[in-house]
Amino acid sequence: MADPRVVKSGRPESLAPAGGTDARRHHDPQVRGFASDNYAGAHPEILAALAVANGGHQVSYGEDDYTGHLQQVMHSHFGASAEAFPVFNGTGANVVALQAMTERWGAVICAESAHINTDEGGAPERMGGLKLLTVPTPDGKLTPDLVDRQAFGFDDEHRAMPQVVSITQSTELGTLYTPDEIRALCAHAHGLGMKVHLDGARIANAAAALDVPMRTFTNAAGVDVLSFGGTKNGMLFGEAVVVLDPDAVRAVKRLRKLSMQLSSKMRFVSVQLEALLAGDLWLRSARHSNAMARRLAEGVRALGGVEILYPVQANAVFARLPHDVGVRLQKRFRFYFWDEQAGDVRWMCSFDTTEDDVDRFLYALKEELAA
Repeated sequence: MADPRVVKSGRPESLAPAGGTDARRHHDPQVRGFASDNYAGAHPEILAALAVANGGHQVSYGEDDYTGHLQQVMHSHFGASAEAFPVFNGTGANVVALQAMTERWGAVICAESAHINTDEGGAPERMGGLKLLTVPTPDGKLTPDLVDRQAFGFDDEHRAMPQVVSITQSTELGTLYTPDEIRALCAHAHGLGMKVHLDGARIANAAAALDVPMRTFTNAAGVDVLSFGGTKNGMLFGEAVVVLDPDAVRAVKRLRKLSMQLSSKMRFVSVQLEALLAGDLWLRSARHSNAMARRLAEGVRALGGVEILYPVQANAVFARLPHDVGVRLQKRFRFYFWDEQAGDVRWMCSFDTTEDDVDRFLYALKEELAA
């Protein structure tokens, strides 16, 4: 095995593909990390689908054949009433979805750790014009009792009206809701006159880990609107707002345009979603990244000196290690501190993470712990 301490570097490699086009590679494709599943490239099957869609002319702004066929694919996963609205990115999907589910005076209840609260630059509030009502959670998951901490004052004109409960599956801490937990949340929210939004940036990882169809914990459990994520599971770009209950939203098309999420060449988003979902690519990729996270967690536990903070249920490993060890390890592999003061880190696996990648990382971690 090559020395894992060696990180390749050097000047960009000039490439000269057939046809005379001078392309230039600005990175070393052998360098790997555990910072984010967004760091991975696009799956070869996704790139092949894009090449197929690239020929000839197609009607713009979603009137193309690929976006039309995508609806049938979504029906196979989420039922006949599901309608997909492709967008550019996950923040855009969340902002469009939550705007469509709320009134101008509305509020959204979410976990304090929710992506819409911590990682979207205030976009739901600044761009969406809604209020986030956050709740601390021990594991990133809401419960009916936790929802009730913010689900009050519906008739109080001095307080933003709670109208939506937003959950994330898998959560920002790598944990999973069971279908029964989501069903209970949806029943509770609906009983209070509220709707339920699911941020599914890593929905495929959740379905793979639970070994159930995605519908089991979405439309079948009572979720009204889904932000479907594909970029973290091998797509080049693009996500989708998937409306599961048409009565839960209004003016999605207009809000998508207003939020600068309407792609003129939408076929290139839709064909990726189709390639991911028409077969089992979404599931194969998610199962693999989950398996690599389990391998990583098992290896970390065997080393000692590192605490696994949350159950490893999807493709994320959260750990606590001595701060100086984390700093040194970062020089060898890219990853992020989750709480630098506490020494908490997050390690993510992706569809292209290999067993060798994991073993090299564990070797480096062992060395730094012993240093």
